[in-house]
Amino acid sequence: MPLIPQESQIHESAQGPRATPAASRTAPTPRPVPGPRPAAVPRPGPAVRPGPPAQRTHTPRPPAPRAAQPAAPQADAATQIQLIPAPANGALDAAGEAVDLLLDSGRAPGEVLVLTTGDQHPWAAHELSFGEASYWAQHDAKDDVFYADAKAAERAAQRPVVIVAVNDASGDDLGRMLAVARERAGTLLIVCGDPQRVNSALGAGV
Repeated sequence: MPLIPQESQIHESAQGPRATPAASRTAPTPRPVPGPRPAAVPRPGPAVRPGPPAQRTHTPRPPAPRAAQPAAPQADAATQIQLIPAPANGALDAAGEAVDLLLDSGRAPGEVLVLTTGDQHPWAAHELSFGEASYWAQHDAKDDVFYADAKAAERAAQRPVVIVAVNDASGDDLGRMLAVARERAGTLLIVCGDPQRVNSALGAGV
């Protein structure tokens, strides 16, 4: 029985000395050593790697010019042909009205060439009176509408619009004349003349 109080004393003495070192140990507790771990934050550096995939977007661009290639044949499309019915003695007037409509629609004068199958246009006859040198100089300048006859058609340069005034009563060279006019016309050929005669010269209906 007397052993029991001794055991209680032993427990009290054990608790005493353990409490005192606990207080002394609290002072050296500056253990913020795990703090340097935030230094590993520079890991976002590898985020720069998504840069190369942006460069990969440039690779699909080469096929784009391939799509533009089919547009080239469209430039080689046949020249559009328009027929303005007119008798031989009214072909020049019809051609003049066609010129006025083209200029009113925004065409530049230098884009229009007028060819006659018969007599010269009054403008051409007037300019030729000053000599062929000055006459063809105006043709080369491309500043205004140019008028020429069938004989000079092959010498004339190509222009976007060519107007043919069939002002001769008859002739077997109309087919060749229209063929040359079509070669000179970049986008539009306008023929002012008798529909039956023009259609037979072209070899097909217009």
